[in-house]
Amino acid sequence: MSLPPLLQNLVIPVIGSPLFIISNPDLVIAQCKAGIVGSFPALNARPGPVLEEWLKRIIGELGEHDARHPERLSAPFAVNQIVHRSNERLDHDMAMCVKYRVPLIITSLGAREDIYRAAHDYGGIVLHDIINDAFARKAISKGADGLIAVAAGAGGHAGTTSPFALIQEIRAWFDGPVALSGSIATGSAVLAARAMGADLGYIGSAFIATTEANASEAYKAMIVGAGADDIIYTNLITGVHGNYLKQSLVAAGLDPDNLPVSDASKMSFAEDKAKAWKDIWGSGQGVGAIKDVVPAAELVARLTREYRAATARLCA
Repeated sequence: MSLPPLLQNLVIPVIGSPLFIISNPDLVIAQCKAGIVGSFPALNARPGPVLEEWLKRIIGELGEHDARHPERLSAPFAVNQIVHRSNERLDHDMAMCVKYRVPLIITSLGAREDIYRAAHDYGGIVLHDIINDAFARKAISKGADGLIAVAAGAGGHAGTTSPFALIQEIRAWFDGPVALSGSIATGSAVLAARAMGADLGYIGSAFIATTEANASEAYKAMIVGAGADDIIYTNLITGVHGNYLKQSLVAAGLDPDNLPVSDASKMSFAEDKAKAWKDIWGSGQGVGAIKDVVPAAELVARLTREYRAATARLCA
């Protein structure tokens, strides 16, 4: 297994996952300055022209940081593209990524050769979200450079397969870049992901509880107070199964034990849909490790200490 040069010099092998509504330039810049990949969904920049403003700001501030700190360069950033027929902005948003040569593209909910080619034409790298081996094979066959294995316990649109089984199946045929998502909220969990065959940990929920995240204080407090038993798996919110905080469902007037099943054919990522569910809060099962709301740099520092300590224990 080998990572492309773009991903080889992180302070800890971690990608901060793109969090719908929550990831913003403040969080991405803080993650990259701290030494991990920061990312955001293109659809978070609303309306569409805001995406160009975000890209200019991120590139500009990271460039200024690197000029001041040549001994401690920032990590690359990524933009998540939702490749689904309901995403009417995809062509526009991908054109912006091409214009600003976004170093890393993360694609979700659809594998498209033209999206991969567009990134490759300027030297970008594409990682694709998958929840099973069949989707992994399809993405690589269409030209994705690597995979994000979204296993059981991950926040948002998660799969149900054990990370051990999912990584094992992928590594039987693929030796390219693989990030693992699913209940990773400590440095030791990042090391465990690497031990089972992944190259990188993919961390989302822990970054919701950071000062830079575009989440309400109530959301952050709910993350800090939650455990694995507080996570509900449902397809009601978007039409695709995902993990959500039980108390946010209750607060919205829903019964977590008797949720209706959504029609997947009506899945949508339009702005009105996002507003309708803005108070239904996603999270992964790893929330029990999140004890405080802290700056993103402090969280990365904690993860790094834990990762190094876990590595030292194994090597002792």
